[in-house]
Amino acid sequence: MPKWEEYKSEAKERGALAMEFFIVKSKPSGDMALVKSTLPAHLAYQKEMEAAGKLVMAGPVSDASGEMMEAEGLIVYRAADLDAARKIADADPMHAAGARAYEIRKWLVNEGSLTFTVSLSSQSVTLP
Repeated sequence: MPKWEEYKSEAKERGALAMEFFIVKSKPSGDMALVKSTLPAHLAYQKEMEAAGKLVMAGPVSDASGEMMEAEGLIVYRAADLDAARKIADADPMHAAGARAYEIRKWLVNEGSLTFTVSLSSQSVTLP
């Protein structure tokens, strides 16, 4: 298995995008009342990280059936390195308060597409 940086270099050489992000899988630590009470501060923090250019995407994920909401989340950060991304995740009120625990990984985006419409006159963005 190649080391991360070797793989990233190989991906760039073959023409892949090789854009590095950091994914955070966030799960409740057990106290759902703490999760609910921390939610407003968490959402405010996410908005702050978005404005600072550090938050790429974030939102809740369902259980395996797709039917239930179990207060788990997936967050994608933009950061200089894993330590910087970990500092962002540690400062999230959900994690700082112990409402959720998280795992963090590097994510190399190589392929895909995004579709949206930017309307200049109305200053809006529409997602499909």
